[in-house]
Amino acid sequence: MSSNHAGKGAGAAADTAERLLLLLKTRGPHSAAALGELLGTSGENARQQLGKLARQGLVTQRPLPGGVGRPTIEWRLSEAGHARFADGHAELASRLIVSVRDTLGDAALTRLIEARQAETLAQYRQALADSDSLEARVQRLAEIRSREGYMAEWQREADGSLLLIENHCPICQAASTCPDFCRSELAVFRAALGEGASVERTEHVLAGARRCVYRIQES
Repeated sequence: MSSNHAGKGAGAAADTAERLLLLLKTRGPHSAAALGELLGTSGENARQQLGKLARQGLVTQRPLPGGVGRPTIEWRLSEAGHARFADGHAELASRLIVSVRDTLGDAALTRLIEARQAETLAQYRQALADSDSLEARVQRLAEIRSREGYMAEWQREADGSLLLIENHCPICQAASTCPDFCRSELAVFRAALGEGASVERTEHVLAGARRCVYRIQES
């Protein structure tokens, strides 16, 4: 094989690996066969790439209980795999929070979070001002949050409620240090979407979920 063909092959494999990581991040644990189908390739090809990612410590596997014969293997991101999507300034932000709290006290940190909340709410309200329905506002909010690094999407449920889904949290480390960031974000969503909307967080990364999910309904 020429070096040119070898380079193309390596590039294709790297692309498949990155797409696998992204799928596991945004869609959660899956079997190799299911991942192959989502990628438009074979389950065996997906399994080979997953094996390489496992050797790099980026994914883990576990057998699913039940069934007859060979158990189905489920693949998921490891802690290192999740860290591939982490914000580059997360550690710095966390250290700054600790520094503010230690040197200026909790009241100063609260004022800092409140100022961030007010600024974010003003930006979101302006961005949602032209959206004439709750669904349009949720869709627009998902677009904004995606641009901010949250890998956000939205969907309508069978009962008519809307879900705002955030597959990544770029402030997770900061929020772990100071959970008030999460409470502040929920308050921003409620205020930005308006008095006619009920917003409830149903999945939370800090509570052990792989993502944050908000259920939104007309109130």
